[in-house]
Amino acid sequence: MTGYDAVVLAGGAARRLGGVDKPAVRVGGRTLLDRVLGACADAGETVVVGPRLPTARSVRWAREEPPGGGPLAALAAGLKHTAAPATLVVSADLPFLRADTVRALLAAAATDEVEGVLLCDADGREQPLVAVYRTEPLRRELALLATEYGSLVGLPLRLLTAELSLGRLPHPTASFDCDTWEDVAVARARIRDDGSVLDEWISAAKAELGIELDVDVTALLDLARDAAHGVARPAAPLTTFLVGYAAAQRGGGSESVADATRKAVALAARWAEEAQEHQASPGTSGAQGGHGGQGAPGAQGADEAGRADKAGGSA
Repeated sequence: MTGYDAVVLAGGAARRLGGVDKPAVRVGGRTLLDRVLGACADAGETVVVGPRLPTARSVRWAREEPPGGGPLAALAAGLKHTAAPATLVVSADLPFLRADTVRALLAAAATDEVEGVLLCDADGREQPLVAVYRTEPLRRELALLATEYGSLVGLPLRLLTAELSLGRLPHPTASFDCDTWEDVAVARARIRDDGSVLDEWISAAKAELGIELDVDVTALLDLARDAAHGVARPAAPLTTFLVGYAAAQRGGGSESVADATRKAVALAARWAEEAQEHQASPGTSGAQGGHGGQGAPGAQGADEAGRADKAGGSA
């Protein structure tokens, strides 16, 4: 069950959003579809069923017939392009779906006792469009439903899930979907909460830059703090940039970043130590004054007095 394919349903009418292209709506600077695709980036094959739009990574596109034929028709269209023993089935409007939740669903479905696992929200509601299914039972039941009803068009999802042996996995936020503009506003506000905004920004930045790199956020933030306090405030962003550049020069990767970070942290510590020693040295103020500071007027006065004595002696 570690190998899986993903089918993303992205062809809904979005009536409660005024008919806009819902998968293209942005939350945290990324489209809802790209956020979902990021959660299943390790799928063997990712099939998006719906109208084409730009995506951050390559996917296979499919379309149900007729377009707008409902979730079961869309799911059947997506399954035509998959081959893995497990299939992740998700809608394209899940701003808080994460890779760790996908892995948890896969792990929960890795038993012969169930034919799939659905996510349940905080109120216990089952979410059949945030689920991992065993592919063969999924194909079997879709074929039986198509035979029984003559078509899958317009059929509700509950007809499918009622015929499968399914487990449940509770999760408080991963199944939150954006059906209305109020939902979109809630999602946009939630990702800016103090507890999550940094992780959200890093994920968005990595996706935008096209990099897959696990970074030690704490170490980099400590480095920025040390550079700001031990050197000067503008040193913080400049130093973190230089660390990234140095890591790239060494081939990239988390170990290169960690090594460059350690060296920069040590340098910042040496700067801070020197500053403390300088401030604590006896006579530091006098030394500063002797170089054009507070001592300069006194030196000028002594010179003037000497010239006066010479003038008096000559007289």
